[in-house]
Amino acid sequence: MQVDKKVVAITGGARGLGFAIAQRLGKQGAQVALLDMSAEALDSAVSSLSAEGIAAQAFVVNVADEQSVQRAFADIAERMGPVSGCVNNAGITDDGLLIKAKEGVVEKRMTLSSWQRVLDVNLTGVFLCGREAATQMVEAGHEGVIVNISSISRAGNMGQSNYAAAKAGVHALTVTWGKELARYGVRTGTVAPGFIETEMTASMRPDMLEKIAASVPLKQLGEPDHIAQSVAFIFENDYFTARIIECDGGLRL
Repeated sequence: MQVDKKVVAITGGARGLGFAIAQRLGKQGAQVALLDMSAEALDSAVSSLSAEGIAAQAFVVNVADEQSVQRAFADIAERMGPVSGCVNNAGITDDGLLIKAKEGVVEKRMTLSSWQRVLDVNLTGVFLCGREAATQMVEAGHEGVIVNISSISRAGNMGQSNYAAAKAGVHALTVTWGKELARYGVRTGTVAPGFIETEMTASMRPDMLEKIAASVPLKQLGEPDHIAQSVAFIFENDYFTARIIECDGGLRL
């Protein structure tokens, strides 16, 4: 699908990977609808994209809240037209071991609230936004693409029971939707990033970043646009659906 003049919704679009995806698709002519929690961050992102000649509008949303998602997508349809693309990028972390014990005594456990908060945003949010996007695509009678952002952690990662489970579930949704929605001309895809240079990694100690980079076969962290390129490929390749692109520098061998 060519994205020129198509409306593409991007969650978590005000910064990081979401903003990079908006930049790349916007430069290809897409009209991007940025969805995020912070109105201030959204305004800044829209201003930056507009300065690059990219058509962008802001929509404040809590992706974990059904009514908030429904309102946001209804607003997109009213202001910009029904979506042809949706990139489910919004996500959070709340890391911790399942249990932490000393001398046979469990001293700390992952709380249910930590588990639920990550699942609500990273998995339920993908479900809610994907459902609204698919509804608009089908009712508008046009082709569409839904891209879900997973993670290298979907294979399991210490200290990330909640995040790993959510990101594994994200790709399961991609496969399921690919099978269900093909009859309507809607394709799906997952991108699973490795370690990418974002605000999150920028806050880490330099020695930790060096150690992480050294563990990557390509010996460097990825850039946000590397993920954006992967997303753009899924949009452009009309024979790609229900599959995953691992963009991690070869880390998951």
